[in-house]
Amino acid sequence: MLIDFHTHIFSPDVCMHRERYCQRDPWFSALYTNPRARLASAEDLIAEMDSSGVDAAVTFSFGWTDPALIEEANSYVLDAMHRYPGRIYGMAVLQPTAGKRALNELERCAQAGMIGLGELMPHGQGYSLGDIPLLTPIIDIVRHYQLLVLSHCSEPVGHIYPGKGNVSVQDIVTFLTAFPEVRFIAAHWGGGLPFYTLMPEIQRIASHVWYDTAATPYLYRAKIFPTVARLVGADRILFASDYGLLSQQRVIKHIQQSGLDAAALDMVLGRNAQELLSLYNPALHGKSSQS
Repeated sequence: MLIDFHTHIFSPDVCMHRERYCQRDPWFSALYTNPRARLASAEDLIAEMDSSGVDAAVTFSFGWTDPALIEEANSYVLDAMHRYPGRIYGMAVLQPTAGKRALNELERCAQAGMIGLGELMPHGQGYSLGDIPLLTPIIDIVRHYQLLVLSHCSEPVGHIYPGKGNVSVQDIVTFLTAFPEVRFIAAHWGGGLPFYTLMPEIQRIASHVWYDTAATPYLYRAKIFPTVARLVGADRILFASDYGLLSQQRVIKHIQQSGLDAAALDMVLGRNAQELLSLYNPALHGKSSQS
């Protein structure tokens, strides 16, 4: 199976009336004012998957600052899950600073079948991934429903780009230290976290971490794949496109040309994700993985 672990979808209303939503939400405006920044619907995602040979995708909307928009976006993802069962797996976006409202929203999404919390976007929503008192009530719900957590992570060096943010390696380490049992997907290669796993104290707290490859062609040369596979194991890397920012086929080709051997390619392109998703869909147990 080919499984993309990081995609974004928006309702048709958001796609058609971008300007209205830019006026409503400053963080959305910062990333999507430019009409060249693509907004994709659930149907766009399915069409992309069909053309790229992708069997299933994990998807979420956007880390809006407005809790009302958060709830609308999650409802759209839930609807997409129900219309495309086994192909779309949803995660709940959240505004942690919304207090009880955020907790109620995560409960709603978990009970409706979402597999996780994400993509967390602390840099755009006005909090820190290292704010443990703020996040503890949310993680209590994550534990109760055995949800995954996926967070944006930022490289501390390199070029600046829209949405890069400042989710530092220290923030991630603080989060993992406080919540070591949570299954954590560090987007964009964890902002370089794999390189720090050579330190024994970091390796100890990273045993439940996977690294997604979202937007890799914009960030790293393809050698990142065999390099991180040697550091943390190919079984900890998840194919992720960041669609609609990038096409799935572009990222698939980037991975296939990276120098990974056939067994590692099989794990990265689908088997690792299949094992994670089988926690929520037992039908995935035993299915073969193809690259």
